[in-house]
Amino acid sequence: MKEHILITGGAGYLGSVLCEHLLGAGYRVTVVDNLTYGQNSLFHFCANPNFDFVLGDVRDADLMQQVVEKVDVIIPLAAIVGAPACKRDPWLAKSVNFDAVQLINRLRSPQQLVLFPTTNSGYGTQSGNLYCTEETPLEPISLYGQTKTQAEQELLNSPNTITLRLATVFGMSPRMRLDLLVNHFVYAAVTDGYLVIFEKDFKRNYIHIRDVAECMLHCIQNRDKMIGRPYNAGLDAANLSKEELALTVKEHVPNFYLHFAAIGSDPDKRNYIVSNQRLREAGFEAQRSLDMGIQELLKGYRMLGRGVFKNV
Repeated sequence: MKEHILITGGAGYLGSVLCEHLLGAGYRVTVVDNLTYGQNSLFHFCANPNFDFVLGDVRDADLMQQVVEKVDVIIPLAAIVGAPACKRDPWLAKSVNFDAVQLINRLRSPQQLVLFPTTNSGYGTQSGNLYCTEETPLEPISLYGQTKTQAEQELLNSPNTITLRLATVFGMSPRMRLDLLVNHFVYAAVTDGYLVIFEKDFKRNYIHIRDVAECMLHCIQNRDKMIGRPYNAGLDAANLSKEELALTVKEHVPNFYLHFAAIGSDPDKRNYIVSNQRLREAGFEAQRSLDMGIQELLKGYRMLGRGVFKNV
């Protein structure tokens, strides 16, 4: 029988796509989620006998003890994601992003694999000229980056763990997120038709959401040669400045008006490019291009329809 995988926060942006991939590969999947955003992104898995759902909070020690002891692999996705959300409620961010991961690590046995997606935003304000490797010192500049970096360190100091330092994710999901940079730029192009961009030369790395899901599957299946290390997970061809990203979107939406502002600043000061060589040497390479993702988003956004607070 295939292994049993626990995903916390599995009804979220990444989790709802990851469930599809794991179930498709024959794994048993249990999701724990408190459905903070009222999402119904997992309804279509309910008919699958290998899928189960637990409504609950990842900080509930009694609940987590019950679910953790039944599984073989744990993927802690539950998080307060992004700098603005963490800044809005710092206590909540720390308790979910760090304390809950620490709880899982305490409850599990050393035989259970933990596959933890963190963020490459830990690289902070590097120059944007030199490639960051997994050996580059982490300098997170937001509470979000700090809590995820602390959780990663907690796990890497423990047995049987793999961490993925994810690039900025893009692509459609049943629980959509419009705040992620590629998703946001494309949304602005098709709804507002214009975008004002500060600090256009700041660079970032990107990866398609389905490449992330396939990467996690690869990690589970190749854990013996990957455990104990962090891996940058991004698309090598997508180490781009914000200007380059916006101009790529404009190729698909020609009437997209862009204003690169010389005055003003973006509160997100991240600026780095990333090497994904270690992951490639471990046998996985992201395949889906930025252009493929933009075309996918354009299709998806045609389905969004009228916003709940808009009259048109």
